[in-house]
Amino acid sequence: MFLFVILCLIGVVVALILPAWSSLLLLAGPCAVAGILILLHDHLMIARWSGRDDAPPAKAPRSKGPRTKPARGRSKNWIILDGSNVMYWKDGTPQIETVREVVDHLTRLGYAPGVMFDANAGYLISGTYRHDAHLGRMLGLKEERVMVVPKGVPADPYILTAARDLGGPVVTNDRYRDWVDDHPEIIKPGHLIRGGYKSGRLWLDLGVAENRKATANAVPGNGS
Repeated sequence: MFLFVILCLIGVVVALILPAWSSLLLLAGPCAVAGILILLHDHLMIARWSGRDDAPPAKAPRSKGPRTKPARGRSKNWIILDGSNVMYWKDGTPQIETVREVVDHLTRLGYAPGVMFDANAGYLISGTYRHDAHLGRMLGLKEERVMVVPKGVPADPYILTAARDLGGPVVTNDRYRDWVDDHPEIIKPGHLIRGGYKSGRLWLDLGVAENRKATANAVPGNGS
């Protein structure tokens, strides 16, 4: 997305400098503005997820329990769910219950799951638009852990950027082939975690991710 914005800005400059290319401004200008807004929205959402202080609250902050100071930086065990992909894992039909089961399973394993959906997720599961808070309640997650991306844009770059910024893998059966140039980490073993159901039981290919989590959580000096 960052490269897309740069190209659009270059188009704006060319259109302003060269009269023969002035019509390019009609395309490049709106695209540049839209790209900047998406990047800004993405930055604020990731900041909100990770608890950083540079995310201005959209509303009065809610109590988050007995914390003595704001959390900073990355959570060791962040894991990002491609909600619009996971919802199809059981029987090939979109079900929020499927996403809830994966969220609950990962939480029991010690992960901190965040879920991202395409804008049409609510229509697919309940016939109407659903925002972050509503889907969060359906998943048993705080609103801060759920994101419905803006209409008209794919969730893929949001998911991949969140995983990069938070240092976590992505639970999905999507290969994201169109995004490899911007996110080469996609091809690293364990970055994309596949899953599904066999004989009605959930399975997740967490081998590499579990090894990384164990290493990250290891307490120095405990080894012998």
